[in-house]
Amino acid sequence: MIGVPRLVVAAPSSGAGKTTFATGLMAAFRERGLKVSPHKVGPDYIDPGYHGLATGRPGRNLDAYLCGTDLVGPLFAHGAADADLAVVEGVMGLYDGASGQGELASTAQVAKLLRAPVVLVVDASSQSRSVAALVHGFASWDPQVRIGGVVLNRVASDRHERLLREALDHAGVPVLGALRRSEAVGTPSRHLGLVPVAERRADAVQSVAALAERVRLGCDLEGLLALARSAPPLDAAPWDAAAAVGTAAVGPHGPGTGGPDPVADGTRPVVAVAGGPAFTFSYTEHAELLHAAGAEVVVFDPLRDEALPPGTRGLVIGGGFPEMHAADLAANTPLRHAVAAFRGPVAAECAGLLYLARELDGRPMCGVLDASAEMTGRLTLGYREAVALGDSALAAAGARVRAHEFHRTALAPGAGPTPAWGLVRPAEQARRTEGFVQGHVHASYLHVHWAGTPELARRFAERCARW
Repeated sequence: MIGVPRLVVAAPSSGAGKTTFATGLMAAFRERGLKVSPHKVGPDYIDPGYHGLATGRPGRNLDAYLCGTDLVGPLFAHGAADADLAVVEGVMGLYDGASGQGELASTAQVAKLLRAPVVLVVDASSQSRSVAALVHGFASWDPQVRIGGVVLNRVASDRHERLLREALDHAGVPVLGALRRSEAVGTPSRHLGLVPVAERRADAVQSVAALAERVRLGCDLEGLLALARSAPPLDAAPWDAAAAVGTAAVGPHGPGTGGPDPVADGTRPVVAVAGGPAFTFSYTEHAELLHAAGAEVVVFDPLRDEALPPGTRGLVIGGGFPEMHAADLAANTPLRHAVAAFRGPVAAECAGLLYLARELDGRPMCGVLDASAEMTGRLTLGYREAVALGDSALAAAGARVRAHEFHRTALAPGAGPTPAWGLVRPAEQARRTEGFVQGHVHASYLHVHWAGTPELARRFAERCARW
């Protein structure tokens, strides 16, 4: 049982101000001396970076599609260990989930799985009494979802706030805050959402502090804390990385590899993980799983480091924004050559795939893969189901995964002679293969949460130990 007080921050739709409020709320409670555990519904990598900055703890994702509904409670309990309060930022609109799959992966589903009350952030601009109808509809749609309070965002004036509060007096949901419309407080965005913290840390610190002040002045923090404390105990044992890789032979989405402890000779193989401003997309549990599987995880920055970490026996290059840093990545010739010459296991996702290509927007990359990449005007976005088409350092042939795809780049060719994945959902019939398996390299656009498929971490660590 876990009894940590908790809130889920939701909204009727995207763009209502969930991240602004959730981040400010986390920071405001931290300023009061509370240990705040930050969480994000869905696969998003960027918002958890701001949550981490606000709380001083890793931002963690709760994705019922990628990891399965059974892991939402345990992953939450793992992240919220020893916390005084947990704040969970939702995704899209409250009831929006995986396309065509009902409530799966929605904020509402996660709130029910966590038995957590919901704070609904409403964009109140351009409405007055209608806000009551909107809140009533959301509060009554699913009786198992408890909307315990409303925060009004983008309120124009004192008079506007008074009209909104009067309308909501009869909606049965208390108003726990009202935030004035402001262009001065916010976070910059670009083609895939907010600019990551790692690219603007000094400015981001100031932004988070300003958000905390805004929430502190405009919201009833005592009322919000009381609502969080009203959450009943949650029957969930904390997720444990060691137990996950120890039982990874039967994962939730397919068969694993089994096999012995990867640390057969008493040493830990060094797995170098790309970080820095160009490679900011990584789930915290990946490093925890690799460590539990026997690896020593060392972070390096492809923008600045001219060599791989000493003793590197495996390489993980995750997602990020290499297109925004292509010139600097290209200019780091020593590291590009080191990556090209590396012969150990490599796992690359999205940005990592682009970095391994021959070129990106005409600038030279590592040239590990005979493919070129460029920015396009088309957004590729959505959940995917895939099966490994052959053995690789990351996945055994036939292993099934659930994944997420999110990019505005295109690769030519889109897949190698030996593709990494075959997409199995009917909606992707026109695009059946994805990625590259080339010797020691597994590279693809698909983002996989390894907590949902811990056999990937175990297999990768084993291959690094044997190499």
